[in-house]
Amino acid sequence: MTSLRITHLLLIFLHMITGASGGGWSVKYNQTEICAPQGSTVSFNGTYTYPAGLEVKEEFWVIDLAKPAICNCTKDSGRVQCSVDKQQHFSLTLSNITKEDEHEYHFRIKTNVEKEKWLGGAVKINVTELHVKTPREVTEGETADLACTTTCSLTDSPTFIWYKNGRPLSSNTNPLHLQSVSSEDAGSYRCAVRGYEHLPSLHQTLTVTYPPKNVSVSNSPSGEIMEDSSVTLTCSSDANPPVQNYTWFKEGETSPVGSGQSYSITNIIAEHTGLYYCVAQNEHGALNGTVTITVKTGLFYILPIAVGTGLCGVVLSVMIVLLLKRESLRRCRNQKRNTDEPDHEYVGFDPHPKDHTSTSSCPVYENVETMRKHHYENRH
Repeated sequence: MTSLRITHLLLIFLHMITGASGGGWSVKYNQTEICAPQGSTVSFNGTYTYPAGLEVKEEFWVIDLAKPAICNCTKDSGRVQCSVDKQQHFSLTLSNITKEDEHEYHFRIKTNVEKEKWLGGAVKINVTELHVKTPREVTEGETADLACTTTCSLTDSPTFIWYKNGRPLSSNTNPLHLQSVSSEDAGSYRCAVRGYEHLPSLHQTLTVTYPPKNVSVSNSPSGEIMEDSSVTLTCSSDANPPVQNYTWFKEGETSPVGSGQSYSITNIIAEHTGLYYCVAQNEHGALNGTVTITVKTGLFYILPIAVGTGLCGVVLSVMIVLLLKRESLRRCRNQKRNTDEPDHEYVGFDPHPKDHTSTSSCPVYENVETMRKHHYENRH
């Protein structure tokens, strides 16, 4: 008797909550589960029917019967919107969804009869974040696949967008396939769903390992090196992982002359002239770079100095001779003026030359007088 009474009460309860009496109640959803990226907007749609003779008083959405409605279809609820039209089409829309929106939602109807109400089945929202999955590292020349992953299968068939170092890539496939990876493919990658570009995944770094490249050698001091001085050679290279060993060789010698990123030569002699090269090596390979050292002995510097000194002496001697002659000429002019002698310097302008005997002791004027007499004799 007791068990029959309990069964009867249970049936009454089911009738109140779900309309189990089958008096024309139904709620049908277009979809019952949605998976969407965090921050996006999701919507549920459906239709319902109710028994004739009843008047619908309230339509709303709930998560838990013990909690208030999350959206009343006759009121504006802000981020959560719901609506019903006269044909009993209803919808629920949630914008900017977060993990806190992951629930089962029920559409509920109340009528003018207390016992005549209906609770629809559940629809579920799954919220996922985007993540980029990359190989731990890839060696140059190999292939690599980068996947944009989610915690659930996105309901809509999305178009993915890929970014490298903040710039969009032309490929929109998922996974992103990189054929014959190079060092230029290394960098920071993100993915997003088209339409939600403002909601990209977190950054994920792709590491590409490769042998040494762009090996260069510099010397300090640069240029020609003076004998008995010193020079330091430095080797640099781009490599990942970084260069583990630097080995120095001199052209024509079979054994290394040094090791380490820098190699120094002190007390340089002429025999140190030649081509030097360093071999940069890591676990993926090796490459070398070269530099030429030219050593000059002291003889190369003494000769230019001696030549320069001799030239300076010649120039100085010529200047002294010119200055002495100029001074002698000035004195002769002064002497001539003091003795009232005619100025034979301008003999070419005398139309009636006379026989003058120069008393000057100046060699310059003696030469001029001789030329004047010779000129006069030739004319007569």
